[in-house]
Amino acid sequence: MGLFGRSWAALRAAVDGLAAEDFAAPSGCAGWLVRDLVCHLVIDAQDVLITLATPSPAEATRDAASYWEVHGEPPDGQDPLAALTVRLAAAYGDPALLRFHLDDVGAAAGRAAALADPHLRVATQGQVLTVADYLDAYVLEWTLHHLDLVAHLPHLPGPPAEGPAAARRLLERIAGAPFPSSFPDPDALLVGTGRRPASAAERTELGALRARLPLHLG
Repeated sequence: MGLFGRSWAALRAAVDGLAAEDFAAPSGCAGWLVRDLVCHLVIDAQDVLITLATPSPAEATRDAASYWEVHGEPPDGQDPLAALTVRLAAAYGDPALLRFHLDDVGAAAGRAAALADPHLRVATQGQVLTVADYLDAYVLEWTLHHLDLVAHLPHLPGPPAEGPAAARRLLERIAGAPFPSSFPDPDALLVGTGRRPASAAERTELGALRARLPLHLG
């Protein structure tokens, strides 16, 4: 649970360091500008608050790995929520307003996570999982989006090393196999989720795992 808070705080700090012109830069999410990604983070923070306030008496149906669904095709930005995110991001106009909204809602999500009972079961998207598993799943979310944020903005700090390390372990559980030890954690995440193609040398090292990649998570 502490890693959730540290990963989320680092991502919000990176957003806080954005210059106004950075919001119009491309992000690592295909088809999204940085402003669209930041708007998505606002929605993520709202989801965290809603989920942590939705306890369930039912037994858990998912854990941190099975929380994620793997899709056969990458997102194309055409689904209703993705399209809404882009329109909503543009509606902010002034990037300072978007930054303020993330800081406001994001800080509340961080506080709620720190106060939550890790053993409590919560409901989200028709599934039930413990708070601990839910927050572990979001370490992967925060880490991937931190990498997305800095993909074309190298002057911004990346995620703390412990975030990619934990996210990699979770992605390996989802993949059902480890990535080659020669892959740095960020590269394992980027290649594993299709955010960048594997080089020829990387494809050779991946071996049989190549057939399972990329993992388009949703």
